Amino acid sequence: MEMPHFDSGALPPRPVRRGNAFEETVERVLENLKLGIYAAGTRLPPERELAAQLGVSRATLREALAELQAAGYLESRRGRYGGTFAAQILPGPAAQPDQGDAHDLEDVLLFRRVVESAAARLAAEATLTPAARAHLRSALEEVDCATTETFRPKDARFHIAVAELSGSPRLVAAVADVRAQASDLLDRIPLLQANLDHSQAQHRELTEAILRGDADAASAAALAHLEGTERLLRGFLG
Repeated sequence: MEMPHFDSGALPPRPVRRGNAFEETVERVLENLKLGIYAAGTRLPPERELAAQLGVSRATLREALAELQAAGYLESRRGRYGGTFAAQILPGPAAQPDQGDAHDLEDVLLFRRVVESAAARLAAEATLTPAARAHLRSALEEVDCATTETFRPKDARFHIAVAELSGSPRLVAAVADVRAQASDLLDRIPLLQANLDHSQAQHRELTEAILRGDADAASAAALAHLEGTERLLRGFLG
């Protein structure tokens, strides 16, 4: 039986939500590639049209498409019949999880949301010594100075530093454990520079909320930060 053809240009608008526009745009484009809405070798809708469908700026869309092109999911062609095209063959299964890993992915992401938002809240509620404040700032600075090769371990160390300010060794252990699991998942997807820049801006927001003792803002900043990573993981691995 012949499969129905879906005209990507006819897709109803489903705007990207707040906060992590770049990461959600990447997730949505990957989803459409995997569903065959953007079939292999076919041209994506024009930039203006696609940006309107996703409800994002053309600058955000260009950034997302450029990163997906570098990762091998899209191709750019010049000339009269040029544009952005879905790759004929998406990057191989080595970058994808085993079939049984979908539940594990969601479990890791859920547990990480619980423990890391709690750690951020408790850190903001704690009475921080000058040494504790310096420790958090130092961890943030290390991520700022990280290269693409060292970003992920420095990123993990920053989040563990947040947990350390909570004063709960068991919470620190839980954050360290779930960070190790998340790092294993992140190693399966490409590093996207725009996401790294966005992540570091969110790290700074989280740090400032903790240092001024704003527990609600710290918890919200942690959750917003985690959501961006979740969208990339679901997009590439889902």
